[in-house]
Amino acid sequence: MALWLYQPAFGGVFVSDDDIYLSDNPFVQDLSLSNLGAIWNPAGDVPSRIKNYAPVHLMLHALEWRVFGADVWGYHVVNALVHAVASFLLVVLLRRWGASLPGAAAAGVFFLVHPANVEAVAWISQLKTSSALALSLAALLALARRPALATTLFTLALLAKPTAAVALPVAAIFVWVDGSRAPPRAWAWLALWVLLLAVFGLAEFSALAHGGSPPVHPDLRVRLQSSLVIALRYLVMATTSWGVSVFHEPTPVSNSLDPRLLAAVGVLGLLGWRMLSVLRRRRAEAAFWIWALVSFAPVSQLVPFAYPMADRYLYFILPGLLGGALLAGQELWRRAGLEQIRAAQAIAGALLVAVLAVFAARSHERAAIWVSHLRVMADGARHYPDGTAATLMRVSSFATAGDAERTVHALRILRERRGWNAFDSLLKDPVYARVREDPAFQELVRDLAGDWIRFLDRPALTQRELMGLAEAHRVRGERGAEIRALERALEVGGPFQDQLRAILEAFRAETY
Repeated sequence: MALWLYQPAFGGVFVSDDDIYLSDNPFVQDLSLSNLGAIWNPAGDVPSRIKNYAPVHLMLHALEWRVFGADVWGYHVVNALVHAVASFLLVVLLRRWGASLPGAAAAGVFFLVHPANVEAVAWISQLKTSSALALSLAALLALARRPALATTLFTLALLAKPTAAVALPVAAIFVWVDGSRAPPRAWAWLALWVLLLAVFGLAEFSALAHGGSPPVHPDLRVRLQSSLVIALRYLVMATTSWGVSVFHEPTPVSNSLDPRLLAAVGVLGLLGWRMLSVLRRRRAEAAFWIWALVSFAPVSQLVPFAYPMADRYLYFILPGLLGGALLAGQELWRRAGLEQIRAAQAIAGALLVAVLAVFAARSHERAAIWVSHLRVMADGARHYPDGTAATLMRVSSFATAGDAERTVHALRILRERRGWNAFDSLLKDPVYARVREDPAFQELVRDLAGDWIRFLDRPALTQRELMGLAEAHRVRGERGAEIRALERALEVGGPFQDQLRAILEAFRAETY
């Protein structure tokens, strides 16, 4: 089923971040000892490149590159199969903690065919998400009988994607709810998980120090209100698939009486009450609600980043919602006595089949988006006509027509609203060839380069970042600062030593 769902994505090219992770990543394409060291070094060039510490994810891609090279078909097949494994393991976990076989199977298929999961599966470089979830589920299943194996799986999951940290509180709730299913010295094993998470956290924070982005809104109150509304949107997306899109750019919620905010407070309040209620009763259902809550926390904008919402973020949240809803639904079904009424079972089954069929059709259709960058951008533009993707598509048409004034105007608005500062794309993308000599366009490039210099105003920079800093100074005509940045890059060390030496020798030859 997974292979059929994602077959429309099997052609095409590498898209968006796939270049950073795979097609333009020398560390993945050549597994030399030095490159292996760079992949596993949390303070090196590789984490700064991907803004994350995820060596297992990169090792998986390195193995794939050995087999498939630049043929995207194989990567898509692997992603679909890993997604199928994660869906199956979710069924097994739900069965272990009290779900009926039909209910658990339905939840697994629901997760498999959900349209919001298309981004996490059809986007090649999102193997980190599906592999981390599969490893997390395997760790939770192995904990009872093979705690050492479970600990290894948990570690691998963390090193694929940090979101896998959710397995720790979920495991703790499972042990607390029913210690008879836990291994001997279960709390000691979980203490080891805590230690492993702490060590990983140090590496991850080191990688995140090279990233960051301005908050979507400077007002903390607005960000908190927006976070609640985004949580409600995830719930709506999870239950109906309404609102799926690439590159979400929801508007900040500034009005405290916004109906969406009031609805979010009410719905999330009810879910919170249910979570606390079953937690007091030591029911396994609580672990799944906590799963959803903890998975949402990293993307809740408490720590702001450029895109506050994404379909792929639901990939880790959805298993928690499914488990909580399924176990709660089973309890309510029994209390209402509907399990004895065949008509109720038939109606519920028919509705479920209809929903799954619609979801499968939508996922099959959306998988085709991920064959080209243009289709991805078009999907984002269709759902957010004033967003970044739509603006950049309009800018491309302005620049292609040679309309420098409208090109510059649109890019300045994008810079102001979204903090967009990709000056290097304006220098390299052939789309801008006809406007590149315009004085206003050149001034914009210099301003964006200045934004980049301010963004990199911190003491510890990697070699790649220092080379980007040097390029920004070059654009602004600041030759002395450019040379100093290149000299710092050479001192820091990295994969571009020979290239840097050649550039600096050429500068010195010009000077003398």
